[in-house]
Amino acid sequence: MIAAGVRYRYYVSQPGLHGEARTATLGSVSRVPAPEIEQAITSAVQRHVAEQKLQPWNSDDPIKFDRAVLAALVSRIEIQRTKLVMSLKPTDRSTESMTFLIPWQKPPARRFREILLPNGALREHIRPDRAERRLRLISAIARGRRWLDEIVSGSITDAALLAKRERCTVRQVNLTLSLAFLAPQLVKAAVDGRLPRGINIERLRDPDPNWAKQFQDLGFNPN
Repeated sequence: MIAAGVRYRYYVSQPGLHGEARTATLGSVSRVPAPEIEQAITSAVQRHVAEQKLQPWNSDDPIKFDRAVLAALVSRIEIQRTKLVMSLKPTDRSTESMTFLIPWQKPPARRFREILLPNGALREHIRPDRAERRLRLISAIARGRRWLDEIVSGSITDAALLAKRERCTVRQVNLTLSLAFLAPQLVKAAVDGRLPRGINIERLRDPDPNWAKQFQDLGFNPN
């Protein structure tokens, strides 16, 4: 699924996939974010393999698995409201499959986003920027970074050539290039949708080289 230019991956139940969600068994879940399920399953398999090898489980230095290895180990995953039921395929040590119950809860459909607040502003008075404006801003930042990479690599020698290629003015090119120098925290806030309304492309263009000063110029606390 793509929303506001961002791609999301979900696992959908068979009844939900065929428009028959009402026929699903009690306690089933119709749709869940794929990355969270994959992370929980990967951690459980890593822990199991570590125990089989008589190694202490270390979450900071886990055993690495790619999808192909996981597919070779896991035979079935059933997603329920309060747990995941994972079955492993038989191995050389055991001819029977093993089943594990992994505590899990479906995350809320809408997650709270901690919007960057201007100094002295009250949270209840601040709303996030609209999705279409957010997409326009993210696209402009990505364009500025791409153009800067072209200039640094030498594939484009100056802004005038970029302006000719993009059919815009040199001033527009320079303003877009300036977005490539935004503080990483501001870029991440834009991608996450945590910038308040009013912090648009025009406000972010031509930023101060000092990242802390960028926050101050926008009225944010740099810390």
